Amino acid sequence: MFKYTYKTKGTCSSKIELELDGNIVRNVTFTGGCPGNLQAIPQLVEGMTVEEVVKRIKGIKCSVKNTSCGDQLAIACLEAYEKSKQA
Repeated sequence: MFKYTYKTKGTCSSKIELELDGNIVRNVTFTGGCPGNLQAIPQLVEGMTVEEVVKRIKGIKCSVKNTSCGDQLAIACLEAYEKSKQA
């Protein structure tokens, strides 16, 4: 299991922690942000591949922001996957 912490940019949440089992996303947690959404998103992506998470939520914007917690999660998953291959 590869554990990764990502500091978000441009969102109410400040940090995303996740684990990868190969390319399978596990145990996502957000620090800060909207409680309902940030409890739901980890439940929805649990067990998805990094590719599926990116396909479904990369590029989603929150209100007038250029990103969202979902978009930041997709970016975090991509970064984590790249780093896990180097480990």
